[in-house]
Amino acid sequence: MTPGRSSSPSLCEQVYSRLADEIVLGQLLPGTHLDEHAIASRCGVSRTPVREALKQLAATGLANYRPHRGSVVRSLTSSDLDLMFEAIAELESSCARYAALRMTEAERSALRACYARGRQAALGRDMELYDRANREFHGLIFDGAHNPFLQETTGALRHRVMPFRRGQFVNHERLEQSLVEHSRVVNAILAGDADAAEREMRGHLLSARSAAARLSVSPGTTVTATATSATL
Repeated sequence: MTPGRSSSPSLCEQVYSRLADEIVLGQLLPGTHLDEHAIASRCGVSRTPVREALKQLAATGLANYRPHRGSVVRSLTSSDLDLMFEAIAELESSCARYAALRMTEAERSALRACYARGRQAALGRDMELYDRANREFHGLIFDGAHNPFLQETTGALRHRVMPFRRGQFVNHERLEQSLVEHSRVVNAILAGDADAAEREMRGHLLSARSAAARLSVSPGTTVTATATSATL
């Protein structure tokens, strides 16, 4: 299943999302020890989902795991993020290109419906609902490319970038701009215009990075207040 397509996140996913938000918004600073007991108590869960969430944080580069010493919040520079967004923009724009050429009619209908749900969420300024709709939106485009190798590669990198794609929507103006960008991608795909779909998706991802940068620190320094988890 494409990451982010589940409608009912597990306890592990909920804890991961919360910690990821706190890290990229600067509430948990680089070097902070991530104590399993304290996190479990704060989140009202057992240590098992916390342990799994910490593994996800390490896998996405938000934390470092130290054997016998636990996990700590990792430092990440603006330059690192620039390079990650540059790479994901190229991969997702390729997915959009092939989706414009290969999507079935049923997949196109699903994309229209997903866009409509995202529009309702954006107009209602519901960040959480928009986040879910956004993940589904991009997932449908991955699937619509009908290239499992491209989908696998894109999904892996997208999982790493996700924590820096959601927090931008604390700014409602960015949420609304993202919706406009989605509409351009949808129109290009539905028109079967591969060049336009590729161009609009690349612009969408680079715009997301620009929005995230406005919440972060200066280039070359540690990122502590950038955008969070999975959404465009």
